Amino acid sequence: MLRYFSYLCLWFGAVVLATTQAQASHCADHATIVQRLATVYGENRQIAETGPQNTLVEVFVAQHTGSWTIAVTRPDGLTCLVAAGQAFDWRRALVPAPETDV
Repeated sequence: MLRYFSYLCLWFGAVVLATTQAQASHCADHATIVQRLATVYGENRQIAETGPQNTLVEVFVAQHTGSWTIAVTRPDGLTCLVAAGQAFDWRRALVPAPETDV
């Protein structure tokens, strides 16, 4: 039983290490990320909002292809890509405000 627990701990440690290394490869300084999204994917910033802990959350969209990327920039200038996809549609992105009962 102890041997299986040891294997489980080793496996969990390997997963955490791999996840940390994968996250680091999707981060760079803000100017590099913006330039790469524009030149490689044709994406330009469409939305920028302040997030928690003074982070900057940005949505980049390519108008012609519909590809999109969400990036978060920390106060120290490190920008990380957190999500990306295809077929961005403004009609689905702009959710109407909920109606309120008076």
